[in-house]
Amino acid sequence: MATNITWHPSLSRAERTTLRKQPGLTLWLTGLSASGKSTVATALEQHLLHLGLSAYRLDGDNVRFGLNKDLGFSEADRNENIRRIAEVAKLFADSATIAITSFISPYRADRDAARALHAANPQGEDQTLPFIEVYVDVPLEVAEQRDPKGLYKKARAGEIKEFTGISAPYEAPENPEITIKTHENSVEECVVQIVKYLNDKGYIKTA
Repeated sequence: MATNITWHPSLSRAERTTLRKQPGLTLWLTGLSASGKSTVATALEQHLLHLGLSAYRLDGDNVRFGLNKDLGFSEADRNENIRRIAEVAKLFADSATIAITSFISPYRADRDAARALHAANPQGEDQTLPFIEVYVDVPLEVAEQRDPKGLYKKARAGEIKEFTGISAPYEAPENPEITIKTHENSVEECVVQIVKYLNDKGYIKTA
């Protein structure tokens, strides 16, 4: 932790929300590999943009090409991966943007830490940032059957160590704000479910 740094205040969160005419928040999609997180997140981002809202998707694979390209898949690296993404998502949300993250994020403690980060206001902000956990709930056998990247097959063969759901744990959310099931509903239906939640809570207005 650097010590000789100073926080420089800017516009308040309330001012940005008013000027941009929308609140910032984070939608945190979590679930097994091949559960459909990225597919739903992409469709959701597109839908929100069509509604005239500012939204941006942070994808688990994509960030490893840049921001997190120095991280592997050990437990420690997974923890750091999620910590960094939580910080980035908070920055987007603080800018009055809807941040959409699609990460396996297998450990409950890491997701709880991401939530706590959004609730913290160390610079004296007058409002917290909404953190909405979206559990993409798909049985392991369904995700393994899909296996679009062939990762489960490699994990079963021992070619990938510490693979979530096979040789590493996935701790399902206990009280997610939203649960979607891509094996029972279409992508469009899952997007509608998420948008309805946002509308019902007053985060967005679709009418």
